[in-house]
Amino acid sequence: MPSSVSFRTIIHSSLIALFLLFVVGYVIFQARFLIVGPRITLTELPSDVSNQRQVTLGGSAFNITRLWLNDRPIYTDPDGNFKEAFVLENGYTIATLRAEDRYGRTTTVTESFVYLPASFMSAAH
Repeated sequence: MPSSVSFRTIIHSSLIALFLLFVVGYVIFQARFLIVGPRITLTELPSDVSNQRQVTLGGSAFNITRLWLNDRPIYTDPDGNFKEAFVLENGYTIATLRAEDRYGRTTTVTESFVYLPASFMSAAH
């Protein structure tokens, strides 16, 4: 004896399945930030060789709870942007930006710079 399913039951079940699919898709879409982890993007970066002792590093950091420049805490604005002065040592200097998210995952961006005083640069030419 064949069982007949009403058209109304098929539509009702299809709408529930479509709604659940939408909810699962939305949750996965919103969880992308948890999956990706912390991100640092440098947008303001001085040249590799500089005759200025103080330079500025700027950029944005997303999905973070803490941010450091050479193990010194720095802070972002509400949009995740940061701008930090950085003093170059004579010769070769490394700047390391490290960010951590609320789950303890970290990411690091490292840039290197060379400071040559203006008097040294003019004497070299």
